[in-house]
Amino acid sequence: MSSALERYQKLGLRDSLQKYYRYPIACKELSFILREAFHQVPKSLQSIIFQDTLLAFRLLPEIETKSAVSAAQFLLQNVEATLPNRKKNVAVTEFKHAMVSHKRRSKAHLVEKGSLQLPQDILVHVFSFLNMKSLVSAGLVSRSWNIAANDNHLWQMQYVVLFDNGAKLKHVKAVEGKNYRLLQETVDNRLITNWKESVKGAYTGALSSILTTNRGYCGHCKSVVWLNNAKCPNVHSAISKIQDIKPVTAFQVVEYLLDDSLSITSSSDSDSDSEGEPVSKLWAYRKFRK
Repeated sequence: MSSALERYQKLGLRDSLQKYYRYPIACKELSFILREAFHQVPKSLQSIIFQDTLLAFRLLPEIETKSAVSAAQFLLQNVEATLPNRKKNVAVTEFKHAMVSHKRRSKAHLVEKGSLQLPQDILVHVFSFLNMKSLVSAGLVSRSWNIAANDNHLWQMQYVVLFDNGAKLKHVKAVEGKNYRLLQETVDNRLITNWKESVKGAYTGALSSILTTNRGYCGHCKSVVWLNNAKCPNVHSAISKIQDIKPVTAFQVVEYLLDDSLSITSSSDSDSDSEGEPVSKLWAYRKFRK
């Protein structure tokens, strides 16, 4: 059985905080760990959690999204409720400095706006190298990025990656059951004009709960991992099947950290966490008006 320190390191929160598209989720998980597990783990791990909390605040000015600010504010609330006074004061000061820097950078970028925008064809080409999760996250950055991220050809490529592979279709069949026939008919029919809607339309049942989350419990790795198109990013001795991945909430991440176990809930239970805020769904992002 692994230690709490080893399991925490496997979560990869420190590296995830440095990726703008993972920063909000990493902050949320860190918030839950502070609130539910900080006083139950060894002091050596408490020190690492505290340092990661400071890192989250220091990185905030570089993550120029509203969701990042909201996540950092939620982390601050748990810092104030959990940490002892000395550490709390250090963390609060770090957060205040980060917010000042964030506002200054945002103001500076507003002044420079217009001269730094890339042509749409260049953005579309860059986005063609992204997986689906990253593509959706890129669409939240700005209006021009949102337009590029909704390019029809990009979503045709995502459709092919997700559903037009024979091996993956077998996995989908195992998970979806009666929905497989409809999905197979959709794949065989090439008269599709809106590829993003086609991808959305194929997100049903158990497959939907996996593909609309960023975190999952891998049965092969026996750990919580970041998902890449519904698959564990780690290399296994055998091909990882979709049904080996179980979507997890931030609260379940804490459960895994403390007990090295995971109670898998239904997809309806995993849609929200105990603090009352809904988990961000892939298709629930606010769209920019064109």
